[in-house]
Amino acid sequence: MITAKRLKIIEQNFAGQKIAVIGDVMLDGYFWGDVKRVSPEAPVPVVEIDNEFFRFGGAANVALNILKLGATPISIGVIGNDSDGKTFLNLMKSEKLNSSGILQDKSRPTTIKTRVIAGNQHVVRIDKESKEYISSKIEKTIIDLLTSKIKSISAIILQDYNKGVLTESLIEKIISMANTNNKIITVDPKFIKFKKYKNVTLFKPNRKETEDILGMRILSDKDISIAGNKLLEMLKAKYILLTLGEKGIALFENGKEEVRISTKA
Repeated sequence: MITAKRLKIIEQNFAGQKIAVIGDVMLDGYFWGDVKRVSPEAPVPVVEIDNEFFRFGGAANVALNILKLGATPISIGVIGNDSDGKTFLNLMKSEKLNSSGILQDKSRPTTIKTRVIAGNQHVVRIDKESKEYISSKIEKTIIDLLTSKIKSISAIILQDYNKGVLTESLIEKIISMANTNNKIITVDPKFIKFKKYKNVTLFKPNRKETEDILGMRILSDKDISIAGNKLLEMLKAKYILLTLGEKGIALFENGKEEVRISTKA
């Protein structure tokens, strides 16, 4: 268990560090209101909107959390040249996040997930996104951006939501650059490119992703141990941090038999 004293030391060491966050940036939109009638056009509720707001999602939310913890995030991602993209950039400005690493691509939309909520009832979610891979031109721009900053950063976080930014070749190049420059590199993966994230510092899959990739159910502490060690062998990561929902988390370290399991109270 990490003590309060240890957490304080970690927090102090974290302050001022520059951390690159690369991946799928998103907007989360919320429309709140009430239902007082049914539409005459179709048997659906009419939601009269009282409030609407936007928050960061995906890799952008990770960058914001890093900023709130006292470090300096370098956000690298792709948005569209559209109204949602303008909303995204305005939100970055209001949160005092540097947007110089956010690239605009007129061929794709800004990823946004819009939730319509009536009272306490989630009525519908509307997703606007593209899962097509970014072009080789944008991929090169991302590599050039990272190359220009690699000496000054402490770590890289890859946030993959299968929205097309983290191509297989980009993953390979970023990991190689991180290892060549002795930088910490961590990954929050998705299933499609799961096996491409080899030789990273820390790999953080969830229970379902791990079950799907290994073709097994994780039900007991023994299953957790088997799964974690299989991932270490498969990916050659220094650490595997397996998130298990109600069972908490499990941390595995390469070269050690030990597994540390933290169960939620």
